[in-house]
Amino acid sequence: MFAEIGKTEEEIEKRLAEIVDTFFYREGEKVYFPVGEDMAYIEDTGNLDARTEGMSYGMMMAVQLDRKEEFDRIWKWAKTYMWMAEGENEGYFAWSCGLDGSKNAYGPAPDGEEFFAMALFFAASRWGNGEGIFNYEKEARDILSACLHKGENGRPGQPMWNHDNKQILFVPGSPFTDASYHLPHFYELFAQRANEEDREFWKQAATASREYLVKACHPVTGLCPEYGEFDGTPVKKVPWTTARHDWFFSDSYRTAANIGLDYEWFGVDEGQRAAALRLQHFLGVTRAEDPFRIYEVDGTCVDHTALHPVAITATTAQSVLAVTERLDGKEGLSETGKTARMWVEKFWNQPMQTGKYRYYDNCLYFFAFLALSGRYRIW
Repeated sequence: MFAEIGKTEEEIEKRLAEIVDTFFYREGEKVYFPVGEDMAYIEDTGNLDARTEGMSYGMMMAVQLDRKEEFDRIWKWAKTYMWMAEGENEGYFAWSCGLDGSKNAYGPAPDGEEFFAMALFFAASRWGNGEGIFNYEKEARDILSACLHKGENGRPGQPMWNHDNKQILFVPGSPFTDASYHLPHFYELFAQRANEEDREFWKQAATASREYLVKACHPVTGLCPEYGEFDGTPVKKVPWTTARHDWFFSDSYRTAANIGLDYEWFGVDEGQRAAALRLQHFLGVTRAEDPFRIYEVDGTCVDHTALHPVAITATTAQSVLAVTERLDGKEGLSETGKTARMWVEKFWNQPMQTGKYRYYDNCLYFFAFLALSGRYRIW
């Protein structure tokens, strides 16, 4: 996409090098922190902890960049401190840990598990399998087996997917989901690489997720809530908190980006592509003067400024991967094409986030840059 808007390979490589340096190595701006001789964590700088979300994201970035040392360091920290070997959630990873490795919680967040598994499969393809925890393929299969089969044959705990509707759960046992957790492009690959007995489930899950995203994203705005019922409607009440999660807020931003990457990789459309195009229009045209707000899914503006405006720009730009029109030149583009090109240009001109909340924004910024430069690949 960057090439289509006129950026040279030299410009793209230079910009990528700056992003990698900022994210992994530059003092005062990085979120990657080595520990000892062979471990490292990704810090959520807004919450001062390490989360399976960020750790698995860091591994995906590392494998896409062919940085095995960083990948192995992050993975060893996750297996050492986050992985749970016993109890209700054995086989899963504690979603949040202190920076000293102490567990802040003993429950998992399913988006971490699915990203861990996909990054490990890619590592196996790119670098080959090693011994112990570095037998990447085995580790990935074990994670996915736990995700589907907890609670069976005397194994404690609950699975991360609903076996009836094939939808990922917000947390094991919850009666609702999170649209941004739905990664059909990962499930297509799990259907090729997971344990043989689970491959049909993953194939069905890919279709189920695409169909879910059609329902979860508003038919006019393309906005989706953070948490959703299985029928796609926003969750009005979460049992353990009074905070709202039925609006377009932080988790929600990832959904359109996921739709874009899924379409780029597999080209399968169950109707979810249209949601990405609607979102681009709503934020880029309807709300062009002041897009970075919190919204009801119908587009009603809630009187708060979005916490992660850089993430909104990055993910909306990544969703342009769902646009089939080429963006070369500005003349002759349809209105959809003009809006799509505007988002890619806007993202190119957008600096990375700085300060306390840089972690989430810059994770999604990093992924968007990889995707829009053709460097977020299947390995």
